[in-house]
Amino acid sequence: MSSAVIAKPVMQGLLAKRLRFHLAVAFTLAFAAAGTFKFVVGDSRKKAYADFYKKYDSMKAFEAMRDAGIFESVKPKK
Repeated sequence: MSSAVIAKPVMQGLLAKRLRFHLAVAFTLAFAAAGTFKFVVGDSRKKAYADFYKKYDSMKAFEAMRDAGIFESVKPKK
């Protein structure tokens, strides 16, 4: 009866090898998520703000708030 020799598992440097792999994957996924968020959410939000402020009239908004009586220091026009 012959017995087969079982190879010993390689334990030296295992943590460093696995850590190197997982760090690379983590950074890749993080940059992909950040880029996706920037293009999907950030750019659409930036465009929405730009569109809002193209049509926004601050004096008209101020006069509407003044006439509604929101401000204590400015009397409403009646």
